[in-house]
Amino acid sequence: MAEEVASHHLRIVGGLGGVSQYREYEEPFWTKEVRRLTGGRVEAEIAPSDRSGIRGTDMLGLLRLGVVPFGTITLAVAASDDPELSAMDLPVLNPDIASLQQSRDLLRPRLEMLLRERYNVQLLAVYTYPAQVMFCREPFTGLAGLAGRPIRVSSVGQGEVIEALGATPVVVPFAEIVSAIEHRVVACAITGSLSGNALGLHSVTSTMSRQAVSWGVSLFGANINAWNALPAEARMQIQRGLTALEMRIWQAAERETEEGFACNAGLPQCVRGKPGRMVIVNDAHQDQQLRVRLLREVVLPKWIQRCGEECVTVWNHYMAPARGITAVTE
Repeated sequence: MAEEVASHHLRIVGGLGGVSQYREYEEPFWTKEVRRLTGGRVEAEIAPSDRSGIRGTDMLGLLRLGVVPFGTITLAVAASDDPELSAMDLPVLNPDIASLQQSRDLLRPRLEMLLRERYNVQLLAVYTYPAQVMFCREPFTGLAGLAGRPIRVSSVGQGEVIEALGATPVVVPFAEIVSAIEHRVVACAITGSLSGNALGLHSVTSTMSRQAVSWGVSLFGANINAWNALPAEARMQIQRGLTALEMRIWQAAERETEEGFACNAGLPQCVRGKPGRMVIVNDAHQDQQLRVRLLREVVLPKWIQRCGEECVTVWNHYMAPARGITAVTE
């Protein structure tokens, strides 16, 4: 019996092409699994967002117009136009994967509604990259010990936290972090625990923290008209597959975060990285208290300045009961 010819061909913009989330999960799902899930009726091609010729800041607008029918965008990038979108992954909000999962589950209904009403986008999945953590050349025992140090950051929100700690935020491209530490442009850097190891940070830094500063949550969405153009059965099959894909990506992010710690410390659990001899600083009680203060006094107020009074209502409805921190209007 001849294989059924696909009646629907989808074009997907995925996440960052150089990382395992894209290579090992997103790309195989769209190029192989979708055809199987739909009995051959739907096939897809995918390009990574950083090689698609589309600026990240344009993605939501292009999804709304249907120019990009299906696309992945990090919430931090989308938040440059719509600050509310960063709520799920605010700096110091989610020190571990369990906290991040709670934030995702609490805010997902709001994210779905916001995307549908403001952007004509159907939310199909929420992904995360591994934890972004602190590496330092000189030893430290907690967040309070970072004062006075120049620290590499990759977002405005990270920079605001670093300034509040009495340190100096410095923007350095990922590929230049090791050189920046070697030449004492920065004393510390916030980046992924395993990607930092791949870069060689374990050879130029002595100490790293287990607590995540932030993560890199992204959404995968579809223009609603493009989504509804698919047969109902195909939508159901693809959504079921995306739900499983999302779970695999979150499990991989947790695994990679932990393997980064194992590799940098030179533990036997290190498989994919290079063994180092770093000291790993555990999440101490004083850091937990400091994070609550930073969230209440710095992160939330600055987010609300960018976001407006509606975000006070959103935070207090969805997040305050679980986190015990109430947002207030200045």
